[in-house]
Amino acid sequence: MSGPSNYQPKSALGRWVHERLPIVAFAQDHLMSFPTPKNLNYWYAFGGILAVMLVVQLITGIVLAMHYTAHVDMAFSSVEHIMRDVNYGWLLRYMHANGASMFFIAVYIHMFKGMYYGSYKAPREILWMIGVLIYLIMMATAFMGYVLPWGQMSFWGAKVITNLFSAIPFFGEAITTWLWGGFSVDNPTINRFYALHYLLPFVLAGLVGLHIWALHVPGNGNPTGINVKSSQDTVPFHPYYTMKDAFAIVVFMLLFAAFLFFAPNYLGHAVNYLPANPLVTPAHIVPEWYYLPFYAILRAIPDKLGGVVAMFGSILILFVLPWLDTSRVRSGTYRPIFKQFFWIFVLVCIGLGYLGSKPAEGLYVVFSRILTAYYFLHFIVILPLIGLLETPKPLPSSISDDVLAKKKPMVPAE
Repeated sequence: MSGPSNYQPKSALGRWVHERLPIVAFAQDHLMSFPTPKNLNYWYAFGGILAVMLVVQLITGIVLAMHYTAHVDMAFSSVEHIMRDVNYGWLLRYMHANGASMFFIAVYIHMFKGMYYGSYKAPREILWMIGVLIYLIMMATAFMGYVLPWGQMSFWGAKVITNLFSAIPFFGEAITTWLWGGFSVDNPTINRFYALHYLLPFVLAGLVGLHIWALHVPGNGNPTGINVKSSQDTVPFHPYYTMKDAFAIVVFMLLFAAFLFFAPNYLGHAVNYLPANPLVTPAHIVPEWYYLPFYAILRAIPDKLGGVVAMFGSILILFVLPWLDTSRVRSGTYRPIFKQFFWIFVLVCIGLGYLGSKPAEGLYVVFSRILTAYYFLHFIVILPLIGLLETPKPLPSSISDDVLAKKKPMVPAE
């Protein structure tokens, strides 16, 4: 859908700027008048929500960095200083910590939406792959940020996760030593993580720009999964979707505010309010909630290397999802069998998250292995077979026909 701009400045100053830096034309074409399918629902608003949350994380992170000290002897105290002595420091810190959780809530919904509506299918494969790369960098950024307060869970979480790299044959020990900056999790580790935690969000911002660019080349997908066939199938992005997205953002920010002001520590761990102590191991080491499904997969495999391969493989397999789904129909709305297995897959992911929060013993391990096996079978076996065997429902002839078919006739008042 990208092409030459139709924007024509009306003033002499506007023409002068346009000839040298057509930024107004860019905003007009890609933010205001960009033709967008008229049938997008609120599940498509999470892209805008994620953009807002990225800005929140960038601003709060920059301000917090002004008061934080990346040193093992002062990191914990500097966080307490932010909470107690910096004006509105408690608010900034809770916004940043809970903002990470809100970011992951929105990204998981965004990803499941993409899976359901087939947003990864041609010609949007690169768009999907950039999105998975964004997700990977988000996970790395959040992990490094969780280490910075240097509480008990921060320290031991860093020790457990970084030590996983030692399972890699030949290069594992060297990679682990490089991550630590020495032979244990210590001051060089926190310095490296602090530098990378500050840098990676700006890499994320660049990838988000690339993601939006990749979206605007083929244009938005839509719940029907069919292509735009005429101008009647679209509406300008502004004001229709700017207003719709704004409403969704306000509702999501109310959820954010509920955690921020009424339960700011609900999604964290109480043990992280104790200073890091290398001599005292917490009874139950768990990562943040958004890592729990992958933590369950890691612990489900009895072999250390096998667990690491399975954990990273569970994320990397998303890169090849466009080629694993063999169906010619994009949207799950018209795929009755796929729809059932999709919701089973969602429940499996939630179940893995629950099991990841439990001790690695007894039935918890047994169920983790069952759900881990199903997770990979969904991508490797179930999706390809459904695409070959399923009979989809008839697709509407156009987006406009789909919209009109859903409109109920007006009943005159008596």
